[in-house]
Amino acid sequence: MDWDDLRIFLAVARAESLSGAGRKLKIDPATVGRRIARLEEAMGARLFSKTPQGYGLTEQGTRLIAHAERTESAIEGARDSLAGPEGLTGQIRLGAPDGCANYLLPQVLARICDANPGLEVQIVALPRVFNLSKREADMAIGVSRPTAGRLTVQKLTDYHLHLAASRDYIANHPSITTPTDLQAHRFIGYIPDMIFDKELDYLSEIGLAAPPLASNSVSVQLNFLRHGAGIGVVHDFALPAAPELTRVIPEQIHLTRSFWLIRHADDGRVMRLNQFAQQLTLEVRKEMQRLEAFS
Repeated sequence: MDWDDLRIFLAVARAESLSGAGRKLKIDPATVGRRIARLEEAMGARLFSKTPQGYGLTEQGTRLIAHAERTESAIEGARDSLAGPEGLTGQIRLGAPDGCANYLLPQVLARICDANPGLEVQIVALPRVFNLSKREADMAIGVSRPTAGRLTVQKLTDYHLHLAASRDYIANHPSITTPTDLQAHRFIGYIPDMIFDKELDYLSEIGLAAPPLASNSVSVQLNFLRHGAGIGVVHDFALPAAPELTRVIPEQIHLTRSFWLIRHADDGRVMRLNQFAQQLTLEVRKEMQRLEAFS
């Protein structure tokens, strides 16, 4: 079996189309189709079934993908073992929720790249769970620990959240001294049916109704608050980026959550990813401590 055929098989499985795989591999879709047909003939099994939605794995294809991913990781690990001692190099794609991606990761990754000039890091900021099996990212940061899939998971750090509003809003609306007073105020939060993880359902935990102003983006929510639109739950690590905001009854309402670093199980043998994960964990913890102390 040819590794190049397996590489094309993985690309089709992840893109669920010949054209998507072709774009990723920079080869013609017709060539991708011929290579898949050649692999299926060599394996004596049909690996994909074509549907209106694209190319889906058959039962035989599903069994093959785990072996193909292990081969992929072994080859990348072999490349790493031959790399020089000049530091981390190459491209790493990191998925993260947008609050983390906007207010925590930029300065962390800037320091890591300063220390490793040959390294390229891409942040994919999406308000949803990442699919590492499709290689949407090399690793991802999540707000809850996955319980299924061939993944390795480690805690990055805890973080804290409080209610906050702009000083102008506080000055021009009824005073808030107890949680009961919150009922007289307008709230900002997530769009209820777009909350992709139960850990983000902050307002329900506090006992508040669905907000009249909502977004699936933490950054949009923060800008609502900065412009005096109401009260919302804010990450403490984001408060230094929004000096217009002040906490609201922080002694009475506060939340604690965790960030988790999630990786594909087979990537444990890839030294470059291991080293990046170690540096990321160290720098995230240091930066979280600095930002939360500042806020």
